Amino acid sequence: MSRTAAAAATMTLALMGLSGAATAQTPPPAAVARQPADAATRASYDRADALNRSVFWAQEQQINPMDPVAGVKMAQALRELGQFDQAAETAQGVLTVQPANLDAMLEVGRAHIARGQAFYGIAALEQARAAAPRDWRPLSLLGVAYQQVRRPDDAKSAWTEALRLSPDNPDVLTNAAIARMGEGDAPSAEILLRRAAAQPTATLKVRQNLALSLGLQGKTAEAEQILRRDLPPEVADANLRWLAERATAASAAAPVAAPEAAGSARTWSSVQGG
Repeated sequence: MSRTAAAAATMTLALMGLSGAATAQTPPPAAVARQPADAATRASYDRADALNRSVFWAQEQQINPMDPVAGVKMAQALRELGQFDQAAETAQGVLTVQPANLDAMLEVGRAHIARGQAFYGIAALEQARAAAPRDWRPLSLLGVAYQQVRRPDDAKSAWTEALRLSPDNPDVLTNAAIARMGEGDAPSAEILLRRAAAQPTATLKVRQNLALSLGLQGKTAEAEQILRRDLPPEVADANLRWLAERATAASAAAPVAAPEAAGSARTWSSVQGG
């Protein structure tokens, strides 16, 4: 081999060695960070059931634990799944990040009301009322919370103010009516619920509560009409049996005391989650 050829071969090997060394020293590419879902995807999950929403928003929280929207939506889904303690903790966590987040305040209140410990949600709801004095929602929820902690006068004042801000609001009327039923005053509850059911925005839940108030007064024919119109036959049958059992118990005993009436209202399948 000539000196020129040998030098060329040596140079080639040197370059190959340098190339290998450079390759060995180059760090592997960093893992691509997961990105939050876009606005359209997030909006689509508002129409999903609570279980699918809880899974989706849990993933969004993993991507960004400081995301307040994900935290509030996760709390809402957990509450709808009956996981009230976790819902309250999740919503409270959002307030740690964003102390002025109105939606998180409302979810804290809803979760504690749902777990039967409304006392612990009142502070957040009163803070929401102060932050949004023209918003009927904190007042409506405060009425429920006050009623649960045996402050009926404060509850009525809250609902009166909520109805001043949002006249004939079916949610507010329904909350006030359920409280009346809890006090054993089904006739007054019926008046409120008829107002609520007449509103264009009235939901199935409003009508089911109206059926409950009618049934508790022995107006079973009208109650059955509502149930048959809105519910599958087997669900309507179950609720009618429940009303019949209540009527039998009422006829065989003294009038139901207010605490028992409140408990009975919560066992009615069509008003769960109020």
